[in-house]
Amino acid sequence: MNSSAGIGSLAIDLKLGGTMRIGSTAFPVSDLIVMLDAIQQTGSIKGFAETLGMSYRAAWNRLQTYEAAIGQPLVRKTQGQGSELTEFGTTLADAFESAVAGLDASLERETRAIAYRLRRLLTGRVGALALAASHDPLLIALLHDLPSEHGEIEMSVMGSSAAVRLLLAGGADVAGFHCGALSPDQAEAPFSGVNEKAGLVAHLVFEREQGLLLAPGNPLGIRTLGDLTKKGVRYVNRQPGSGTRLWFDRMLAEAGLSPARIHGYEVEEFTHQAVAAMIACGAGDVGLGARAAAERLGLDFLSVGWEAYYLASSRSLAAPVFDAFMALARARAAGMSGYRLPGSDGVQI
Repeated sequence: MNSSAGIGSLAIDLKLGGTMRIGSTAFPVSDLIVMLDAIQQTGSIKGFAETLGMSYRAAWNRLQTYEAAIGQPLVRKTQGQGSELTEFGTTLADAFESAVAGLDASLERETRAIAYRLRRLLTGRVGALALAASHDPLLIALLHDLPSEHGEIEMSVMGSSAAVRLLLAGGADVAGFHCGALSPDQAEAPFSGVNEKAGLVAHLVFEREQGLLLAPGNPLGIRTLGDLTKKGVRYVNRQPGSGTRLWFDRMLAEAGLSPARIHGYEVEEFTHQAVAAMIACGAGDVGLGARAAAERLGLDFLSVGWEAYYLASSRSLAAPVFDAFMALARARAAGMSGYRLPGSDGVQI
Protein backbone atom coordinates (compact mmCIF):
# COMPACT_ATOMS: atom_id res chain seq x y z
CA MET A 1 0.00 0.00 0.00
CA ASN A 2 1.48 3.34 -1.05
CA SER A 3 0.62 6.93 -0.32
CA SER A 4 1.81 9.49 -2.85
CA ALA A 5 1.69 13.27 -2.92
CA GLY A 6 3.14 16.05 -5.04
CA ILE A 7 4.25 19.27 -3.36
CA GLY A 8 5.38 21.75 -6.00
CA SER A 9 8.20 20.00 -7.85
CA LEU A 10 8.79 17.69 -4.90
CA ALA A 11 7.33 14.20 -5.46
CA ILE A 12 6.97 12.07 -2.33
CA ASP A 13 6.14 8.36 -2.35
CA LEU A 14 5.71 6.77 1.09
CA LYS A 15 5.38 2.98 1.23
CA LEU A 16 3.73 1.14 4.09
CA GLY A 17 6.90 -0.92 4.51
CA GLY A 18 8.78 2.15 5.69
CA THR A 19 10.55 3.38 2.54
CA MET A 20 10.33 7.01 1.55
CA ARG A 21 11.16 8.18 -1.95
CA ILE A 22 11.80 11.84 -2.65
CA GLY A 23 12.43 12.34 -6.33
CA SER A 24 14.84 9.57 -7.34
CA THR A 25 16.24 9.05 -3.81
CA ALA A 26 14.80 6.31 -1.58
CA PHE A 27 15.64 5.77 2.07
CA PRO A 28 14.08 4.26 5.23
CA VAL A 29 11.64 6.60 6.91
CA SER A 30 12.87 5.45 10.32
CA ASP A 31 16.38 6.77 9.54
CA LEU A 32 15.10 10.26 8.83
CA ILE A 33 12.86 10.24 11.93
CA VAL A 34 15.73 9.06 14.14
CA MET A 35 18.10 11.65 12.64
CA LEU A 36 15.75 14.58 13.22
CA ASP A 37 14.92 13.41 16.74
CA ALA A 38 18.58 12.79 17.65
CA ILE A 39 19.63 16.24 16.51
CA GLN A 40 16.76 17.82 18.43
CA GLN A 41 17.70 15.89 21.57
CA THR A 42 21.49 16.18 21.45
CA GLY A 43 21.99 19.42 19.52
CA SER A 44 24.79 17.94 17.43
CA ILE A 45 25.65 15.84 14.39
CA LYS A 46 27.85 13.78 16.70
CA GLY A 47 24.82 12.86 18.78
CA PHE A 48 23.03 11.74 15.62
CA ALA A 49 26.07 9.64 14.65
CA GLU A 50 26.24 7.97 18.08
CA THR A 51 22.51 7.25 18.06
CA LEU A 52 22.80 5.30 14.79
CA GLY A 53 26.21 3.84 15.66
CA MET A 54 28.09 5.36 12.73
CA SER A 55 31.07 7.63 12.24
CA TYR A 56 30.72 11.40 12.21
CA ARG A 57 31.65 11.48 8.51
CA ALA A 58 29.02 8.87 7.62
CA ALA A 59 26.37 10.78 9.59
CA TRP A 60 27.31 14.05 7.89
CA ASN A 61 27.17 12.42 4.46
CA ARG A 62 23.73 10.97 5.21
CA LEU A 63 22.44 14.38 6.31
CA GLN A 64 23.71 15.95 3.10
CA THR A 65 22.01 13.21 1.05
CA TYR A 66 18.66 13.94 2.70
CA GLU A 67 19.03 17.70 2.29
CA ALA A 68 19.97 17.32 -1.39
CA ALA A 69 16.96 15.04 -2.03
CA ILE A 70 14.52 17.33 -0.22
CA GLY A 71 16.04 20.50 -1.57
CA GLN A 72 15.92 22.25 1.80
CA PRO A 73 18.46 22.59 4.65
CA LEU A 74 17.42 20.51 7.65
CA VAL A 75 20.17 21.49 10.09
CA ARG A 76 22.08 24.68 10.84
CA LYS A 77 25.37 24.81 12.74
CA THR A 78 25.71 27.52 15.36
CA GLN A 79 29.14 28.76 16.39
CA GLY A 80 29.97 27.32 19.79
CA GLN A 81 26.47 25.89 20.27
CA GLY A 82 26.47 22.75 18.11
CA SER A 83 23.69 22.10 15.61
CA GLU A 84 19.94 22.64 15.55
CA LEU A 85 17.11 21.93 13.15
CA THR A 86 16.10 24.63 10.74
CA GLU A 87 12.49 25.81 10.69
CA PHE A 88 11.88 23.40 7.81
CA GLY A 89 13.58 20.56 9.70
CA THR A 90 11.53 21.26 12.82
CA THR A 91 8.29 21.31 10.82
CA LEU A 92 9.21 18.01 9.17
CA ALA A 93 10.04 16.44 12.55
CA ASP A 94 6.69 17.59 13.96
CA ALA A 95 4.89 16.17 10.92
CA PHE A 96 6.55 12.78 11.41
CA GLU A 97 5.72 12.82 15.14
CA SER A 98 2.03 13.42 14.37
CA ALA A 99 2.04 10.69 11.73
CA VAL A 100 3.62 8.18 14.11
CA ALA A 101 1.06 9.05 16.80
CA GLY A 102 -1.73 8.42 14.30
CA LEU A 103 -0.21 5.09 13.30
CA ASP A 104 0.11 4.07 16.95
CA ALA A 105 -3.59 4.78 17.52
CA SER A 106 -4.52 2.81 14.39
CA LEU A 107 -2.34 -0.13 15.44
CA GLU A 108 -3.91 -0.07 18.90
CA ARG A 109 -7.40 -0.21 17.40
CA GLU A 110 -6.45 -3.07 15.08
CA THR A 111 -4.75 -4.96 17.92
CA ARG A 112 -7.95 -4.75 19.97
CA ALA A 113 -9.98 -5.97 17.02
CA ILE A 114 -7.66 -8.93 16.37
CA ALA A 115 -7.59 -9.88 20.06
CA TYR A 116 -11.36 -9.79 20.23
CA ARG A 117 -11.85 -11.87 17.08
CA LEU A 118 -9.37 -14.48 18.26
CA ARG A 119 -11.09 -14.71 21.63
CA ARG A 120 -14.46 -15.20 19.98
CA LEU A 121 -13.10 -17.89 17.63
CA LEU A 122 -11.30 -19.76 20.40
CA THR A 123 -14.34 -19.78 22.69
CA GLY A 124 -16.76 -20.59 19.87
CA ARG A 125 -19.00 -17.65 20.81
CA VAL A 126 -19.01 -15.94 17.44
CA GLY A 127 -22.61 -14.78 17.41
CA ALA A 128 -23.04 -13.23 20.85
CA LEU A 129 -22.29 -9.60 21.64
CA ALA A 130 -19.91 -9.37 24.63
CA LEU A 131 -20.98 -6.63 27.06
CA ALA A 132 -18.81 -5.80 30.07
CA ALA A 133 -20.76 -3.44 32.28
CA SER A 134 -20.96 -1.70 35.60
CA HIS A 135 -23.96 -2.95 37.53
CA ASP A 136 -27.25 -1.22 36.84
CA PRO A 137 -30.71 -2.55 37.83
CA LEU A 138 -32.33 -1.38 34.60
CA LEU A 139 -29.77 -3.04 32.33
CA ILE A 140 -29.90 -6.32 34.26
CA ALA A 141 -33.68 -6.47 33.76
CA LEU A 142 -33.32 -5.75 30.04
CA LEU A 143 -31.33 -8.91 29.38
CA HIS A 144 -34.43 -10.97 30.13
CA ASP A 145 -36.72 -8.81 27.99
CA LEU A 146 -34.64 -8.31 24.85
CA PRO A 147 -36.35 -10.05 21.91
CA SER A 148 -34.26 -13.04 20.81
CA GLU A 149 -34.60 -12.24 17.10
CA HIS A 150 -32.19 -9.34 17.53
CA GLY A 151 -29.37 -11.62 18.65
CA GLU A 152 -27.67 -12.59 21.88
CA ILE A 153 -25.87 -10.48 24.49
CA GLU A 154 -23.45 -11.98 27.00
CA MET A 155 -23.17 -9.57 29.92
CA SER A 156 -20.40 -9.66 32.51
CA VAL A 157 -20.92 -7.41 35.53
CA MET A 158 -17.83 -5.64 36.88
CA GLY A 159 -16.65 -2.22 37.94
CA SER A 160 -16.71 0.64 35.44
CA SER A 161 -12.90 0.80 35.30
CA ALA A 162 -12.58 -2.93 34.64
CA ALA A 163 -15.25 -2.79 31.93
CA VAL A 164 -13.53 0.02 30.06
CA ARG A 165 -10.12 -1.64 30.37
CA LEU A 166 -11.58 -4.84 28.92
CA LEU A 167 -12.96 -2.89 25.96
CA LEU A 168 -9.61 -1.18 25.40
CA ALA A 169 -7.85 -4.56 25.52
CA GLY A 170 -10.17 -6.07 22.92
CA GLY A 171 -11.88 -8.41 25.39
CA ALA A 172 -15.41 -7.04 24.88
CA ASP A 173 -17.58 -5.50 22.19
CA VAL A 174 -19.20 -2.97 24.50
CA ALA A 175 -18.41 -1.47 27.90
CA GLY A 176 -21.08 -0.05 30.20
CA PHE A 177 -19.74 2.54 32.62
CA HIS A 178 -20.34 5.76 34.50
CA CYS A 179 -18.04 8.46 35.90
CA GLY A 180 -20.24 10.09 38.51
CA ALA A 181 -20.71 13.78 37.76
CA LEU A 182 -17.89 13.74 35.19
CA SER A 183 -17.89 13.01 31.46
CA PRO A 184 -15.33 10.50 30.09
CA ASP A 185 -13.02 13.23 28.81
CA GLN A 186 -13.06 14.90 32.24
CA ALA A 187 -12.40 11.68 34.14
CA GLU A 188 -9.11 9.95 34.74
CA ALA A 189 -7.84 6.87 32.91
CA PRO A 190 -9.14 4.47 31.73
CA PHE A 191 -12.31 6.48 30.97
CA SER A 192 -10.40 9.21 29.15
CA GLY A 193 -9.20 6.52 26.73
CA VAL A 194 -12.71 6.21 25.29
CA ASN A 195 -12.36 8.76 22.52
CA GLU A 196 -12.43 9.24 18.77
CA LYS A 197 -8.66 8.90 18.41
CA ALA A 198 -8.94 5.37 19.81
CA GLY A 199 -11.75 4.59 17.35
CA LEU A 200 -14.28 4.41 20.19
CA VAL A 201 -17.53 6.22 20.85
CA ALA A 202 -19.39 6.58 24.17
CA HIS A 203 -23.17 6.45 23.70
CA LEU A 204 -24.97 8.34 26.49
CA VAL A 205 -27.86 5.93 27.08
CA PHE A 206 -29.61 7.42 30.10
CA GLU A 207 -29.07 9.31 33.32
CA ARG A 208 -29.74 7.83 36.72
CA GLU A 209 -30.07 9.25 40.21
CA GLN A 210 -27.51 8.25 42.81
CA GLY A 211 -27.74 8.92 46.51
CA LEU A 212 -27.37 7.58 50.02
CA LEU A 213 -29.34 4.38 50.64
CA LEU A 214 -30.72 4.49 54.20
CA ALA A 215 -32.68 2.25 56.53
CA PRO A 216 -36.44 2.91 56.40
CA GLY A 217 -37.26 6.09 58.30
CA ASN A 218 -33.60 7.09 58.40
CA PRO A 219 -33.33 6.31 62.14
CA LEU A 220 -29.80 7.73 62.42
CA GLY A 221 -30.83 11.07 60.93
CA ILE A 222 -28.22 11.07 58.16
CA ARG A 223 -28.48 14.25 56.08
CA THR A 224 -24.95 14.98 54.83
CA LEU A 225 -21.67 13.21 54.06
CA GLY A 226 -20.35 14.57 57.35
CA ASP A 227 -22.98 12.50 59.18
CA LEU A 228 -21.24 9.33 57.94
CA THR A 229 -18.47 10.00 60.48
CA LYS A 230 -20.88 9.88 63.44
CA LYS A 231 -20.34 7.18 66.03
CA GLY A 232 -22.38 4.07 65.31
CA VAL A 233 -22.93 4.74 61.59
CA ARG A 234 -21.89 1.73 59.49
CA TYR A 235 -21.11 2.47 55.85
CA VAL A 236 -21.34 -0.13 53.06
CA ASN A 237 -18.92 0.68 50.23
CA ARG A 238 -18.54 -0.44 46.63
CA GLN A 239 -15.42 -2.14 45.32
CA PRO A 240 -12.39 -0.13 44.10
CA GLY A 241 -12.66 0.73 40.41
CA SER A 242 -16.45 0.91 40.38
CA GLY A 243 -17.89 4.19 39.14
CA THR A 244 -19.86 4.60 42.36
CA ARG A 245 -16.77 4.12 44.53
CA LEU A 246 -14.81 6.63 42.43
CA TRP A 247 -17.61 9.18 42.76
CA PHE A 248 -17.85 8.61 46.52
CA ASP A 249 -14.10 9.10 46.93
CA ARG A 250 -14.25 12.34 44.92
CA MET A 251 -17.10 13.61 47.10
CA LEU A 252 -15.15 12.80 50.27
CA ALA A 253 -12.12 14.66 48.94
CA GLU A 254 -14.23 17.69 48.02
CA ALA A 255 -15.77 17.69 51.51
CA GLY A 256 -12.35 17.33 53.16
CA LEU A 257 -13.32 14.01 54.77
CA SER A 258 -10.79 11.23 55.27
CA PRO A 259 -11.99 7.69 54.45
CA ALA A 260 -10.37 6.62 57.72
CA ARG A 261 -13.10 8.51 59.60
CA ILE A 262 -15.87 6.42 58.04
CA HIS A 263 -16.59 3.17 59.83
CA GLY A 264 -17.18 0.44 57.26
CA TYR A 265 -15.34 2.16 54.41
CA GLU A 266 -13.44 -1.10 53.86
CA VAL A 267 -16.69 -3.16 53.66
CA GLU A 268 -17.18 -3.73 49.93
CA GLU A 269 -20.06 -5.03 47.84
CA PHE A 270 -20.10 -5.46 44.06
CA THR A 271 -23.57 -4.24 43.05
CA HIS A 272 -26.11 -1.59 43.99
CA GLN A 273 -28.49 -4.37 44.94
CA ALA A 274 -25.97 -5.96 47.31
CA VAL A 275 -25.40 -2.64 49.09
CA ALA A 276 -29.17 -2.18 49.44
CA ALA A 277 -29.56 -5.74 50.76
CA MET A 278 -26.92 -5.18 53.44
CA ILE A 279 -28.81 -2.12 54.68
CA ALA A 280 -32.22 -3.79 54.42
CA CYS A 281 -31.11 -6.73 56.57
CA GLY A 282 -29.52 -4.48 59.20
CA ALA A 283 -25.89 -5.34 58.44
CA GLY A 284 -25.19 -1.72 57.48
CA ASP A 285 -26.75 1.70 57.83
CA VAL A 286 -25.87 3.64 54.68
CA GLY A 287 -24.26 3.25 51.27
CA LEU A 288 -24.08 5.10 47.97
CA GLY A 289 -26.23 3.61 45.21
CA ALA A 290 -28.96 4.02 42.62
CA ARG A 291 -32.47 5.12 43.59
CA ALA A 292 -33.86 2.05 41.81
CA ALA A 293 -32.03 -0.25 44.25
CA ALA A 294 -33.36 1.67 47.25
CA GLU A 295 -36.95 1.59 46.04
CA ARG A 296 -36.80 -2.10 45.24
CA LEU A 297 -36.05 -2.95 48.89
CA GLY A 298 -38.10 -0.17 50.51
CA LEU A 299 -35.17 1.92 51.71
CA ASP A 300 -35.02 5.66 52.26
CA PHE A 301 -33.04 7.60 49.69
CA LEU A 302 -31.11 10.87 49.97
CA SER A 303 -30.16 12.10 46.49
CA VAL A 304 -26.63 13.36 45.80
CA GLY A 305 -27.12 13.94 42.07
CA TRP A 306 -27.62 12.56 38.60
CA GLU A 307 -25.01 10.85 36.48
CA ALA A 308 -24.73 9.68 32.88
CA TYR A 309 -24.50 5.99 32.05
CA TYR A 310 -22.60 5.17 28.86
CA LEU A 311 -22.30 2.22 26.54
CA ALA A 312 -18.99 2.50 24.70
CA SER A 313 -18.10 0.57 21.57
CA SER A 314 -15.96 0.68 18.49
CA ARG A 315 -17.16 3.39 16.12
CA SER A 316 -17.42 0.74 13.40
CA LEU A 317 -19.56 -1.70 15.45
CA ALA A 318 -22.59 -2.80 13.44
CA ALA A 319 -24.80 -5.07 15.53
CA PRO A 320 -28.62 -4.98 15.44
CA VAL A 321 -28.75 -6.44 18.96
CA PHE A 322 -26.73 -3.47 20.29
CA ASP A 323 -29.04 -0.95 18.63
CA ALA A 324 -32.08 -2.79 19.99
CA PHE A 325 -30.55 -2.94 23.48
CA MET A 326 -29.88 0.80 23.57
CA ALA A 327 -33.34 1.63 22.23
CA LEU A 328 -35.03 -0.56 24.84
CA ALA A 329 -32.84 0.90 27.63
CA ARG A 330 -33.83 4.43 26.67
CA ALA A 331 -37.50 3.51 26.45
CA ARG A 332 -37.40 2.01 29.95
CA ALA A 333 -35.42 4.93 31.38
CA ALA A 334 -38.06 7.38 30.14
CA GLY A 335 -40.68 5.88 32.43
CA MET A 336 -38.76 4.41 35.38
CA SER A 337 -38.24 6.09 38.74
CA GLY A 338 -34.65 7.15 39.28
CA TYR A 339 -33.89 7.34 35.55
CA ARG A 340 -34.35 9.90 32.83
CA LEU A 341 -33.29 10.52 29.25
CA PRO A 342 -30.36 12.86 28.60
CA GLY A 343 -31.55 16.44 28.50
CA SER A 344 -34.96 15.67 29.97
CA ASP A 345 -34.28 18.09 32.84
CA GLY A 346 -33.86 20.88 30.33
CA VAL A 347 -30.07 20.61 30.20
CA GLN A 348 -28.52 18.65 27.34
CA ILE A 349 -25.47 16.68 28.42
